[in-house]
Amino acid sequence: MATNEQELRSALEAILLVAGEPVTIDSLAEVFPSDGAEALAARLEEIRKSLEEREGGYALEVAAGGYRLVTRPEFDSYLKKFFARQGEGRLSMAALETLSIIAYRQPITAPEVSDIRGVNCSGVIRTLLDRKLVKLAGRKNVVGSPFLYRTTKEFLLHFGLNSIQDLPRLEEFAEVLGESLADELLGSSGSDEVTPSTDGPEGAAEVAGADGVRSAGPGDDAGEPESAAGVEDESAEADSRKDDSSDAIRGEDPVE
Repeated sequence: MATNEQELRSALEAILLVAGEPVTIDSLAEVFPSDGAEALAARLEEIRKSLEEREGGYALEVAAGGYRLVTRPEFDSYLKKFFARQGEGRLSMAALETLSIIAYRQPITAPEVSDIRGVNCSGVIRTLLDRKLVKLAGRKNVVGSPFLYRTTKEFLLHFGLNSIQDLPRLEEFAEVLGESLADELLGSSGSDEVTPSTDGPEGAAEVAGADGVRSAGPGDDAGEPESAAGVEDESAEADSRKDDSSDAIRGEDPVE
């Protein structure tokens, strides 16, 4: 027997309030097996419209393939005052640039990221791994077999994206990245627009079978789960291949 509409809506609101991550229709269908996906989606849409019309302090949004309650951006200043330590978790510009390169060019190796930014990014990538914004995604079948990196579900949640396809076009993002970095990304992509290759809402498809790529298997991830253990080795290999006669001096970003 289907749940009463008002009771179902109230129950959904309660679940959304206490859920620590976006709630999917499939997970809700397990809680309300007699109501069906269409009825659940309809009630969620009613909740979204109701919150939007009420213009309160929070709203319902779709992110990472599910639904979640979020505070409205116009109240950010009050939240920052309330949470005195809000600024401690903010990403630096170096981290944002590195994360942007990985997001738009994934899967990508640390030396490739460093080449695009023009500085050694090992420390920044280590920080992004620690924050679970990027993860290991196998190895590239080139000399040294460097690790490949791609974004995670936490990345989507952090930036309020439903999938990696929701990233703005690089031309629109140039003000944040800087014209030179955006041009470098566009130029290195070999096309006028960078469209990350993804599979699923997380935007982190396995790379098995791709040309020149070896997927992360039990041996890779088990030895270094979500860690930056291989970052320094990749950087050392990249440095060893530099031409000694090069007059380009590459700096290094401080560890975040």
